[in-house]
Amino acid sequence: MAEVESEHLDPTGEISLETVKKRSVRGVVTLTGRYFVLYAMTLVAQIFLGAFLTREQFGVYGVVSAAVNFLVYFSDVGLAASLIQKKEAVSEEDLKTTFTVQQILVFVLFLVLVLVSGSIRETYHLSQSGIYLLYALGLSLFLSSLKTIPSVILERSLRFEKVAIANILENLVYNVILVFLAWKGAGITSFTFAVLGRGVIGLLTIYILQPWKPALLVSRNSLSKLLRFGIPYQLNTFIAVVKDDGLTLLLGRIIGFDAMGILIWAQKWSQMSLRIVMDTVTKVTFPAFARMQTARDHLARSTTRSIFFITFLTFPAIFGLVILAPVIIKVVPRYEQWTPAMVPLALVSINALFASFTTQITNLLNAIGRIKTTFFLMLMWALLTWLLIPPLGSLYGVNGAALGFALVGSSSIVAVCLAKRYVDFSIRDSILKPLCAAFVMGAAIFILRRVLPVNVYSVSILIIVGIVVYSVVIVAFVGASLIEDARRSFRALFSRNASG
Repeated sequence: MAEVESEHLDPTGEISLETVKKRSVRGVVTLTGRYFVLYAMTLVAQIFLGAFLTREQFGVYGVVSAAVNFLVYFSDVGLAASLIQKKEAVSEEDLKTTFTVQQILVFVLFLVLVLVSGSIRETYHLSQSGIYLLYALGLSLFLSSLKTIPSVILERSLRFEKVAIANILENLVYNVILVFLAWKGAGITSFTFAVLGRGVIGLLTIYILQPWKPALLVSRNSLSKLLRFGIPYQLNTFIAVVKDDGLTLLLGRIIGFDAMGILIWAQKWSQMSLRIVMDTVTKVTFPAFARMQTARDHLARSTTRSIFFITFLTFPAIFGLVILAPVIIKVVPRYEQWTPAMVPLALVSINALFASFTTQITNLLNAIGRIKTTFFLMLMWALLTWLLIPPLGSLYGVNGAALGFALVGSSSIVAVCLAKRYVDFSIRDSILKPLCAAFVMGAAIFILRRVLPVNVYSVSILIIVGIVVYSVVIVAFVGASLIEDARRSFRALFSRNASG
């Protein structure tokens, strides 16, 4: 009996430790497959959008999205995260209470958005198409809120293969609509219809994959328990919103839509691999880490492996992008408008490198209940962001703003030191080895770039050389454990026990 109890991470025994580990590995592998699909779709979409849309249109979309994201913060008060993090079994009262409270908040926020739309139009001199985009993003907030409970059920049970299907379908619809309408010259309106299409398809898909009957109910007991974790968690989210979206709104006023478009374009490219890989892993590891809170040895190993998985994929992608971008700009004639983005791209990529492991570290701290530590980190980054980026942007334009992002990112070493106090993960295995391998790869293709002519064939050669060099170096650093991890991942993916 003692052995059976030791397999479980909490008194309820919802899922055993062995099941958590199997489903976590299977979830990472499944969502990694989603990563390659989404990466391909996003890559193709961004290539076309860079040619079909102007820098100013990118800037308008970024600022309007930031305005809506600012309101998104108030739509949840951390209840969804609290459901996932909760040690005990989640009751139907918990689900219905979260759903009801969220719908009330979203309805109020949409009314607020409509009321302040006139002020936003005057402040940023938005066209009518920009206002329609604002309304579309607000409506997408409502559609997204309806997906919360089915998504929580899937994530809490670590059924990430279904989450992957929903993500792929909604992003496919979004990118197809966006690129098609941009090609037809619809401009900002392309984003409007793409956002609505994504919201509708995502909602339908998630309810097909995880049926749940919506119901209105507010349990005071359930709400009070969920808010104990939810409010501190949401406070951290609020700081992140002020740090990121609040900054975007301010920068839009300081440097203008054209420069803002350059910065957003650079950020999108620098974070493309980061967003997909990192979001994949954090989605799996947050509930998994929460279940491992009392099993610190397992938690340390899982943290090391999860950070390595992120850096293994994102470090070479970021290095390669920065080195290849100047060549690609020259090869594609319609990309000449993005020539001023090369310096900002290099600078914001520094921020992306740090974010690749820092986000997983804050995810870990949240999962084990160290909300106060995360709050301290978010407050530090928010203060640095507002103290550095706006002044540098005002003095040196888009390059100054990008430099500010690089400086803020470098402060992430503090997060690593704090997290090591609670979980003894390996910095060498998770961060330093992939970083060294990516640096060697970057040096190799940088030297080769200087001697090759500027054409499509040279880009292909540089990519192939980069893949080969990185593969050889990372295998030399990591050794047989990398191959063994791959074998374990495939066994977890196809094993019947993994689905249990």
